[in-house]
Amino acid sequence: MRYFLLLIVAITLVSCDNNKTEFLTYGTYRAELQVNDTLQLPFIFKVKDANTLEIYNAEEVIEVDEIDYKNDSVYIKLPVFEGLIVAKIHDETLDGRFVVKEKNREQSFKASKNDSRFAVSARTDTNISGEWETMFSPNTEDNYVAKGVFKQNDNVVTGTFLTETGDYRFLEGVINGNHLQLSTFDGAHAFLFTGTVTDSTINGMFYSGNHWKEPFAAKRNNNYQLASANDLTVLKDGYEGLVFTFPDANGDQVSLSDDRFKNKVVIVQVMGTWCPNCLDESKYYAEYYKNNKDRGVEIIALAFEYAKTQEKAFSFIKRLQDRVGITYPILLAQTGTTSKSKANEKLPMLNHVLSYPTSIFIDKTGKVRKIHTGFNGPATGEKFTEFKTEFTEFVNQLLNENTNSNAR
Repeated sequence: MRYFLLLIVAITLVSCDNNKTEFLTYGTYRAELQVNDTLQLPFIFKVKDANTLEIYNAEEVIEVDEIDYKNDSVYIKLPVFEGLIVAKIHDETLDGRFVVKEKNREQSFKASKNDSRFAVSARTDTNISGEWETMFSPNTEDNYVAKGVFKQNDNVVTGTFLTETGDYRFLEGVINGNHLQLSTFDGAHAFLFTGTVTDSTINGMFYSGNHWKEPFAAKRNNNYQLASANDLTVLKDGYEGLVFTFPDANGDQVSLSDDRFKNKVVIVQVMGTWCPNCLDESKYYAEYYKNNKDRGVEIIALAFEYAKTQEKAFSFIKRLQDRVGITYPILLAQTGTTSKSKANEKLPMLNHVLSYPTSIFIDKTGKVRKIHTGFNGPATGEKFTEFKTEFTEFVNQLLNENTNSNAR
């Protein structure tokens, strides 16, 4: 009998130990997302306490505060976006998956205590600081241009690629010898760039998660400029205004002809809750709207969502509004796809929807005055500053115009 009781106690102790909740411990971790059989995409995060961590990409700091635990596993929900890291905790290491459920995507995820994104393993005599004329997918029908902007200090490189539809986030990495490695992870996109460099060329490969890759070629050109973001999307001949009706979260149909928008300057934001460049723009617009809505300016967003149902799409929209503090309306324009050609069907007066985001500036009479394609956010430095100056000056110009027209 005594032996039986001791056995029961032993089994109980083991069972309790198996159900013991493990927690993240304070410190800096190096994470890896598996790109393919031989490549990993690294990023750095710091656990502040069991319920808070920060992800670092060059100057960018992303605070994560939705962390749950169950037994030996941690569930890390990335801010705003759908991405979720699920991992087992063992001796200050993590082993699991990065999952984007609605897109049916996942990547192997590992992390352990370390503060080095990429190891510095070889001296480099090459410095890529400056600006680079870049072509992605060269020699194909799908090619597109970009502008690389980089800073280098010894082996360490930071910067980004600007395209005509937006930027590739805060990139951070190293050059070892003539081998370039750059990465970023923001909870929605996981980007890795590798390449071979000289003083005047970079030839490499761009990986987006484990589902997409394409080559790129760059040459040093400090005078290179992309096409103006204000010239890429236009109204078709015969149109002066924008017309749409889409539902809000309450099920109400909202149109530009509603009283709320009459005799006001209106900015229509074509966007998606899944889009990091849209998030950057939404943060800027939310702050601007808070400070200027009493001046006669309105912002209205049209969300094009990959979520398969309206209910799920509106849950993503509410999450974005709550996390960013957006008080202007976000309407649901499309579900089930982020196809730009499908988006164009919803806004047929545009020659094309080339980018998420796209901003359409409408004056007090209801006339479209400018269409700005894409958004170059904080990672672009001077370009972001230039955008904010141009935006403020142009909206002020529209607000200062006098009109007695009741066109809208």
